[in-house]
Amino acid sequence: MAFVAQIKIPATYMRGGTSKGVFFNLQDLPEAAQLPGAARDALLLRVIGSPDPYDKQIDGMGGATSSTSKTVILSKSIKADHDVDYLFGQVAIDKAFVDWSGNCGNLSAAVGSFAISSGLVDPARIPQNGVAVVRIWQANIGKSIIAHVPITNGEVQETGDFELDGVTFPAAEVQLEFLDPAAEEEGAGGSMFPTGNLVDDLEVPGVGTFKATLINAGIPTIFVNAADIGYRGTELQGDINGDPKALAMFETIRAHGALRMGLIQHLDQAAQRQHTPKVAFVAAPADYQASSGKAIKAGDVDLLVRALSMGKLHHAMMGTAAVAIGTAAAIPGTLVNLAAGGGARSAVRFGHPSGTLRVGAEATRNGGDWTVVKAIMSRSARVLMEGWVRVPGDSF
Repeated sequence: MAFVAQIKIPATYMRGGTSKGVFFNLQDLPEAAQLPGAARDALLLRVIGSPDPYDKQIDGMGGATSSTSKTVILSKSIKADHDVDYLFGQVAIDKAFVDWSGNCGNLSAAVGSFAISSGLVDPARIPQNGVAVVRIWQANIGKSIIAHVPITNGEVQETGDFELDGVTFPAAEVQLEFLDPAAEEEGAGGSMFPTGNLVDDLEVPGVGTFKATLINAGIPTIFVNAADIGYRGTELQGDINGDPKALAMFETIRAHGALRMGLIQHLDQAAQRQHTPKVAFVAAPADYQASSGKAIKAGDVDLLVRALSMGKLHHAMMGTAAVAIGTAAAIPGTLVNLAAGGGARSAVRFGHPSGTLRVGAEATRNGGDWTVVKAIMSRSARVLMEGWVRVPGDSF
């Protein structure tokens, strides 16, 4: 019996923030995968190694976590005022499914450097030494991101002394600006708060009725108080990810929150929208030990936040969820703002399972509507490997 040979596709394996994924130049993809659709999804599933009933992704580039089962496709921007178009695909681990419904804020940190190194940015915009400003169009959600990428001797500088909790080694700092982060295409009429309220009573059958802040900023997110669902806000991955009942509860909350936000029309549609919305729980500052063993003191942070991604507690914090946290913290009266002590603020430092993170956001109120011009945070990025990824020629 004859078998189809493997094909080679140019690709780069990159870490961005606390995530890593496989990056492609759109023009390097096989012709059938250069357009959205079944062929593209099948290719990316095979690259990552999904669906895998063993939950290990051994036969692919994925790392069997939501943070490491990711793909990025970049191309020269079709928009005159942007440099690169950025499309993110979150690949399910145990299902044949690629979720295109949201952005990855962590991998956003790697987009600018990949774009520069791949020739997608006009060389005239890149200084010999200094900082290159890369204008990114985030195609999943229709938003702009500005990446400030350090340049040394005409090339992207990846090494440095910037430390990011959740990442083992220091690297060069990349500052990201998420412009107008409220997700216009999501929810009721594109409002940052799709229900029209800063806090809602969310009824979840089998779980209870509790306060929730439902926000579309960075990524649609459901915030609840940790105490209302039996937690303290100091939990690490092992406290939740090894508890099937807890995971089922969070998925139920996520489905009912998605329905309330107008992201889905029926509860069973939540299974086909795994990447969004996120669920996060917040609490006032408290001492705890991060997953690395690092002691986090209550005085080090403004509040505690834990968030789930693709059905599991995240080991640190998703970049897009950090934007949601910073945005909600800047708006007096949200659960995030109240957990941080209330009042007006333009930045917040929160504790997550791997340590702490600072994110800034400035909110303004026009009539009854809140707007946020931009959210700002620092990440880092590094090329881990570059060359070709191989897949069987008949896999897409």
